[in-house]
Amino acid sequence: MALVEMVMPKMGESIMEGTVLKWLKQVGDTIEQDESVLEVATDKVDTEVPAIQGGVLKEILVQEGQVVAVGAPIAVISTGGDEGSSSTSAPAQASEAPSAPAAQPTTQPAAHPAEAPQASAQTTQRLEQPASGRFYSPLVLNIAREEGISMQELEYIPGTGKEGRVSKKDILEYVANRQSGAQTAPAQPQPAVQPQAQAPAQPSAPQPAASAPASAPSAPAQSYSGNVEIIEMDRMRKMISQRMVDSKRISPHVTSFVEADVTNIVNWRNKNKDAYKKREGENLTFTPIFIEAIVKAIKDFPMINVSVDGDKIIKKRDINIGVAVALPSGNLIVPVIHNADQMNLNGLSKKLNDLANRARINKLTPADLSDPTYTISNVGSFGNVMGTPIIMQPQVAIMAVGAIKKKPAVIETPEGDLIGIRQFMFLSHSYDHRVVDGSLGGMFVRRVADYLEAFDPNQSI
Repeated sequence: MALVEMVMPKMGESIMEGTVLKWLKQVGDTIEQDESVLEVATDKVDTEVPAIQGGVLKEILVQEGQVVAVGAPIAVISTGGDEGSSSTSAPAQASEAPSAPAAQPTTQPAAHPAEAPQASAQTTQRLEQPASGRFYSPLVLNIAREEGISMQELEYIPGTGKEGRVSKKDILEYVANRQSGAQTAPAQPQPAVQPQAQAPAQPSAPQPAASAPASAPSAPAQSYSGNVEIIEMDRMRKMISQRMVDSKRISPHVTSFVEADVTNIVNWRNKNKDAYKKREGENLTFTPIFIEAIVKAIKDFPMINVSVDGDKIIKKRDINIGVAVALPSGNLIVPVIHNADQMNLNGLSKKLNDLANRARINKLTPADLSDPTYTISNVGSFGNVMGTPIIMQPQVAIMAVGAIKKKPAVIETPEGDLIGIRQFMFLSHSYDHRVVDGSLGGMFVRRVADYLEAFDPNQSI
């Protein structure tokens, strides 16, 4: 029999690692080719990983909850044929894996002399100068917060990502070395003070004091009466929570509002929705029409379609529209319509329905969530007339569309002004005031409203 290593697959351009959520197969189970073997979580989506080859699951190399780099072995599958040399590759890697952590304890006993701070500094690999202004992903910031790593300490962690950014692997290695090195990296300045004061007593006293504030926010245990229910956040809710906090911290939000007359759109949809449903087997919603107007406005104001990287503005040529979708669990996910400017109204409608349907049954791929350049959120679907949406980083703007309501309005005609019943909707445009001023943010949302009001009620789909 031959042994084949199953590795962590690449699940998107910017995804370099994943977390094993659950093994769907156990050791000894028979696996068909392309059958799902495990569930993996990334920064973008949870997905199932299929088997690369049929056979028997001989060994699981990564346990649930562990973080694995793309391309790293995660399991061994036994297939028919001659074992050959491949049968030794998995055990060899398994034996090599413990050797790395085993090397660390050997350095710790040697850390008793005065040279210990230098040895641990090499272990934690701190930068000589802080990397001020460096971008940190929400995941890295979340790990730093949970491990009690301050922003000042985070700036000294070397990064292997693009432009020196700290990846999840970088910070996890730092945390592991920091713990195994008795947290000597934060205490580097202390050796100069310790020889003057009582050296043996000083190192242990300040360190608990230093670690206490870091864990203080989560340390106090509140007592609750029997009239409350304590609900643990699931993984997605924790991720959403952290990303929203990070976005408000990163971007100074400003929101502009415009009310648009969408009577023509409502009448057109009412006239076409039944025929469209019969022809396509799908619902015709208002959202594709809103997306079409936003795409046209982005072409008029391309500086809305940008992101910020330090002190650089990255102008995007692609127009990729993210659409916020509410999941049955109550969480939110934002699949992306890539190259939305290259689709007509029917194409936008079909793509949107496909993404929304797959989002609700957890069948989105990482590619479906990658590289949005602008986002729309339909708060009107919940009966809300307007909202102040939070920007999806690293984008610089997001639009919320409210519920459509009938209102009395002044109608201008060649014969004079009349009072009539019209359909109105509020557009709420939140933008990053670092790079989008009020003039651009306000003109953009006004232009979207203009395109909606100029909608041709005689067009076909």
